[in-house]
Amino acid sequence: MQAGGAATSAARLKTIKYGELAPTYTFVPVAVETLGAWDMGGLDLMREIGRKLTARTGDPRETFFLFQRLSVAIQKGNAASVLGTLQKSDEDAVE
Repeated sequence: MQAGGAATSAARLKTIKYGELAPTYTFVPVAVETLGAWDMGGLDLMREIGRKLTARTGDPRETFFLFQRLSVAIQKGNAASVLGTLQKSDEDAVE
């Protein structure tokens, strides 16, 4: 499998899962791999949101800031997932 393959596969599955949404909605799956590879549809959506933020605020760094915030959120989620799989020991107990 190539880089981004898992994100592309996840995006495809999300599209199937939410395919029954009413036609009045626009659905764009956002899938990001653990090490940062994005599905192209989700990446394009985030870039468009960044452009709209820049147009609204006048700050050309808005897209960069958006991706920074998303990156931190993904890292925090990954850390929570890893910590959730660890077995607690008696030393970890709070007294």
